[in-house]
Amino acid sequence: LEILVTILNKNDNDPVFAQPNLSRTVPEDTKVNATIVAREELSVTDADLDTIYYELTTTVQDTDGYFAIRGVNNPEIYLQKALDYDKFNLTTLLLYARDRPVTSPEPTNTATATITIVLEQSDTRPPWFQPCTLIHADNSVCISSPYSGRVNISEMSTEPLLLEPGPLYAIDPDYTINDRIVYSIVGGNTDGVFSVDADTGNLTMNKIVTSPDAFLLQVMATQVSNIRKYSVATVEIKVINRSLHPPYFEKGIYNGTVFVGQPRGSFVYQAGEPSTPLVIAAVDEDYFPDV
Repeated sequence: LEILVTILNKNDNDPVFAQPNLSRTVPEDTKVNATIVAREELSVTDADLDTIYYELTTTVQDTDGYFAIRGVNNPEIYLQKALDYDKFNLTTLLLYARDRPVTSPEPTNTATATITIVLEQSDTRPPWFQPCTLIHADNSVCISSPYSGRVNISEMSTEPLLLEPGPLYAIDPDYTINDRIVYSIVGGNTDGVFSVDADTGNLTMNKIVTSPDAFLLQVMATQVSNIRKYSVATVEIKVINRSLHPPYFEKGIYNGTVFVGQPRGSFVYQAGEPSTPLVIAAVDEDYFPDV
């Protein structure tokens, strides 16, 4: 009597990740399509020798779409979309390994691996002169206004010059790096009249100016660890006569007349002289013509 026995393989084993918990530090400037976690590190064993199907999800809101797997049967994780440290700096990925397709009606055994992704801010932006105005929603560009100041003709100032809209100052917008900024004058400094403190950005005078000219300085702010990261600001220095007298009004009281029903923008006329517009004038004895 010959008895033939066939042993059927029952699908009764879960897939097993060799490393169910992984972490990666990913630089912000990592290139799209770069591998983040290699396929070999996400290997799965299955005692039932089934084909394994993978699925990747994220647990952190607004971090979908940045990371993906190469294919349903290839768990290698790669960067699918450019990173931005200002949008998020930490996320957690869940990689599912199943021994049946997701849509299969058959009982499925599943394993899960957790991958923690920590973003590392990269040196992607040059210094920003302050104050500045952000012009894009992603905070990638900040535009500053020109600086301006004044010096008196034939006078030597020993203090740092006062500038508008504020002191000459720049920051590293990649704030976790916060590289040191140094300053230098790279243009417009005729005859070397001005100097800038490399560390503080303070502008000072080296010599007096004897003609009522204006200087249009170009000041560069450079990151110490990366000289390719720099910005240039314009500083206009006007040379003026020293003001010895305050301005004053020609009259203490001005009287005017307006007519009922006149449209907006109509002239106000001198009281008693309905054909002569009212003019309010101030005089400054330091300057001519009157201001």
